[in-house]
Amino acid sequence: MTSQTDQTPADACCAEFAAVSRRGLFSGAIALAGATTFVGSAAITTSASSAAPAPSVLVVVSLRGAADGLSLVVPHADPAYHQARPGIAVPTDRLLARDGMFGLHPELAPLLPLWTNGTLAAVHATGLPAPNRSHFAAMEAVEDADPGSAARSGWLNRLIGTTAGSSPLQGFNLAGGVTPTSLFGRSATMSAGKVDDVRLPGEGDDDQGRRRRSLRTMWDHDRSVLARGMRATYAAVDEFGPAKQAVDNTASYPATDLGKALAQVARAIRGNVGIEAVTVDQGDWDMHSGMGTADRGWMVDNTRELAGAIAAFFGDLGDQAGKVTLVTISEFGRRVVENASQGLDHGYGNVMFVAGAGVRGGQYYGTWPGLGKTDDADLLVTTDYRSVLAEIVSKRFGASTATVFPRFSPETVGVMTSL
Repeated sequence: MTSQTDQTPADACCAEFAAVSRRGLFSGAIALAGATTFVGSAAITTSASSAAPAPSVLVVVSLRGAADGLSLVVPHADPAYHQARPGIAVPTDRLLARDGMFGLHPELAPLLPLWTNGTLAAVHATGLPAPNRSHFAAMEAVEDADPGSAARSGWLNRLIGTTAGSSPLQGFNLAGGVTPTSLFGRSATMSAGKVDDVRLPGEGDDDQGRRRRSLRTMWDHDRSVLARGMRATYAAVDEFGPAKQAVDNTASYPATDLGKALAQVARAIRGNVGIEAVTVDQGDWDMHSGMGTADRGWMVDNTRELAGAIAAFFGDLGDQAGKVTLVTISEFGRRVVENASQGLDHGYGNVMFVAGAGVRGGQYYGTWPGLGKTDDADLLVTTDYRSVLAEIVSKRFGASTATVFPRFSPETVGVMTSL
């Protein structure tokens, strides 16, 4: 974030989310200086590395803190919207891409070219199958996407486990910090703050190959599972070379956490090293008070950052743009009715944006349930978020939705085309 840092009230977000705010664990690209690590069981479960250009790439942007979907995509024709938000509602005449029910927040203007050319869509009233207003628990549930299972496995990890290849490069966390639950599991994944940090621990510019030679001496003739994982690790680092050679276009992005992070994602994708799934975070959406108006404030700043970074990202993909799909997701939405502090408390339903390859864009999807006007009114969920993700998984990757989302029968959303 650039302008909100010193304006947000100290008590604007809830105590639970304070630990994972912009300055905390899940904070965009804050940890840009972090070294590459392999997390969980990653480095000990891959028998060989065989990176190859991926036919499809999925970028998941997590809006940490529970973004207000009713501000991002405004249901202007629902009479309860303006009645419930006398101080923070976005005026109908300010909305973009307005149809008979919905319109985009005015700060999403950088994304209008994607909307008009049919590569950006919104799915409203999405979310978990049951309300969950704890940030930590909801994040875990969304990213695990397998309710009731005791297995430590995220849906993106299950996805890359269904595709050809066995390289840690297939699943990549480029948000810095701890790899999210969605990428945790049996398949090897990678994590780094930026492209140039992908290296073996202890391997510096003046190393002259000594670290690599010592590792090979130690592991090359070992037949253990750990040794196979180590060999996969340094093979993946070697295969990542073309990404490091790709031009770094960070200067053409907004100078924000998300802009810096997506610049690294685009660079890695342009390297064409076999990446299939990438995660990145935008934090600081927990707006319990002082969220601002349609003209200025916290919501305006966050929305501007989101739109500017995504627009720059798609402009930076070059000849790889035809295989990249991006989806946004947040752990839950916010209440319909604004509170006494001109903010919004934890709610339920939300909106998801889907952009890029394979998207039937330029329109709004989902079944609108209507809004309530009581103080505890929520936007109800009419589309399980997994149905949106399942459509991406099946249409873009040809993967089994039963494998990626066990015990779930997705409904047709219609937002994606086939490969």
